[in-house]
Amino acid sequence: MTKSELKTEDKGPAGGTDGGPGSSDGSGTKVLSKLDYEKELAKLQTELVRMQEWVVHEGLRIVIVFEGRDTAGKGGTIKRILERLNARYCKVVALGKPSDRERTQWYFQRYVRHLPAAGEIVLFDRSWYNRGGVEKVMGFCTDEEQADFFRTCPQIERALVRSGIILVKYWLSLSDEEQERRFTERINNPGKRWKLSPLDLEARARWVDFAEAKDEMFSYTDIKEAPWFVVDADDKRAARLNLISHLLTQIPYQDVPHEEIRLPDRQKRNYERPPIDSQTWVPQRYAVR
Repeated sequence: MTKSELKTEDKGPAGGTDGGPGSSDGSGTKVLSKLDYEKELAKLQTELVRMQEWVVHEGLRIVIVFEGRDTAGKGGTIKRILERLNARYCKVVALGKPSDRERTQWYFQRYVRHLPAAGEIVLFDRSWYNRGGVEKVMGFCTDEEQADFFRTCPQIERALVRSGIILVKYWLSLSDEEQERRFTERINNPGKRWKLSPLDLEARARWVDFAEAKDEMFSYTDIKEAPWFVVDADDKRAARLNLISHLLTQIPYQDVPHEEIRLPDRQKRNYERPPIDSQTWVPQRYAVR
């Protein structure tokens, strides 16, 4: 294979990728410029394409869970992972609040239906771990329901792994100060204000409650078969590189053999194009030089 919350609550050391541009800060962590970040991201995205080709070729099934504080950068990281992948074999699951019908179902039922078939990668932008955090803190579930979740969740995840699914779970860790800065940016930026919800603001007010809920959740669900991997997310760009480079080490892959591709000759026969003004064209308001 090619490898190309209060912060005191769960912060771990930042990682780095082997090789490439940038200098070291003495701890083994590479320090990159923004330009070097883009180059490194492009390299990692190329590796993700190679990894996906192997997943499809071998019929592997991959589940990646993204959890963490609001504004921790889950969506942005997922976007960079998906950017060059084949959407036919990779999808994001970001479920809203359960419907009245779903509330009457077994809690895990609406998540299980999204599990991958052979050759597929599924990324959960938040997941069944809602019950371990937001549902408990905000009073959306009872103590008994949460206790049942903690009993059941490790068993289900072990069963998924036994079935052959590769399950990788990430927690994006964010400091109080950085979350406040990002919330303020969203409030003042019309292009990002839609990301804010009343629930987000309430969660901010209950910072310690969520920190304690996360600690309890880890105590039950940080299991050997499906451990939690914590990502320092205060620097969004570094978090993306660190997470993607780590993800590539969690899914064994090789190059898929490809037949030589030859571009066929274009068909040759007379063709008369309809007049350009017979079609409705999008106005050319921009040109890029």
